[in-house]
Amino acid sequence: MKKKLHIAVLTGIIAASGVLAGCSTTETSQKNIEPQQTNQTETQKEENKEVSVSTIYKEAVDELAKAKEGQTVDYQKVIDLYTKELQPLVQKRDAEFNESADQQIMAALEAGKNNSMDGVVVKQIFDKLMQKNFFFTIRHEFTEVAENWDNKDKVKEEMKEAKEFYAILKSTVEKRDAAYQTQLVAKIDAGFAEMDKAIEAGDQLGFQLGKQVVDKTLMKTFYLATGALPNGYASKIAAQEDEKEAKAEQAEGWAFYQALNGYLVKNAKEEAEFIQSQFDLATDVKAIDPNAINNAFVKGFAMVALKEYEESQENWGKDKAVITALEGALFIDMIDTDLQRILGEEAYNTLNEQAQKHLEATKAQKQEEAKNILTEIEKSLNTAIEKASK
Repeated sequence: MKKKLHIAVLTGIIAASGVLAGCSTTETSQKNIEPQQTNQTETQKEENKEVSVSTIYKEAVDELAKAKEGQTVDYQKVIDLYTKELQPLVQKRDAEFNESADQQIMAALEAGKNNSMDGVVVKQIFDKLMQKNFFFTIRHEFTEVAENWDNKDKVKEEMKEAKEFYAILKSTVEKRDAAYQTQLVAKIDAGFAEMDKAIEAGDQLGFQLGKQVVDKTLMKTFYLATGALPNGYASKIAAQEDEKEAKAEQAEGWAFYQALNGYLVKNAKEEAEFIQSQFDLATDVKAIDPNAINNAFVKGFAMVALKEYEESQENWGKDKAVITALEGALFIDMIDTDLQRILGEEAYNTLNEQAQKHLEATKAQKQEEAKNILTEIEKSLNTAIEKASK
């Protein structure tokens, strides 16, 4: 009976991914008394709030981590920490991005409390879904910067908050750098530096380009953690002999993947649904195929890159043409080692050079040159998709 309940709860969490969270709350402020002082007070409250988010998150994770050591976890304490301090932030992002992290987190915590889910699995779901939320909050802050571009003080405040949320995620990025010998942290730092420089210069396009570097490098971080070979969770699960440990790793893979699923499903629905089904906690860990998951990611991200390039042509002459040209190049970079394996190192190097030349031609508004280069890029990406489909 307990095993059936265990599976039912796990399946319920996955099913919740299609359910929208509650409506976002609207923040209000007093407008009738000393506006400047009120704004300063609100800013201070917001800064304190961000510090609190980091502290509360770590406190909750530390409590949940006791499960791995065989210690008793105070789930009610974690539930209280979450509902009082973290849930409002999660619900806002759920409403903004059409996600369901709040229901998923609460379902996991309640399952841990009533002993229907392994405590290590609960910890991984909570931890990784909160990291997804921090990533989405960084996206939110970047949107706020763009919407408040003419208010430099507001812009700097939003950037400060974005960096604070990134600080929580940085250790996850560092782990991927160590595992794959990548330079993700350096790229993100460069992206933030480019945004800061653009803000000072009033360069909106420069800001948007720096933003894409940060955003897509964080996406690459989550990809390397889930479906990349040989150190993604799909590979770890397949190599794991202990079924209990494998289930915990499956939970990590599933929760990390939620940061990518929404983006992939828009352009590569079949691939996104396959990856989701593989990491679904109701799936037997023995049925997980890391190579098939990796191929689905390669196809999915290659298809996204093609879509970005299509948008670049459709928006020729506008800033968006340059932004989407960069996004196309960044999605190619996201699966760089996979493309080297599939296409061969020489062909990949040519593709990478073409992506850079296409971006330069787009910036210079040399449309005919950009089109000719894009034709070659599309051939390479379609070849990769075809080979990854076999």
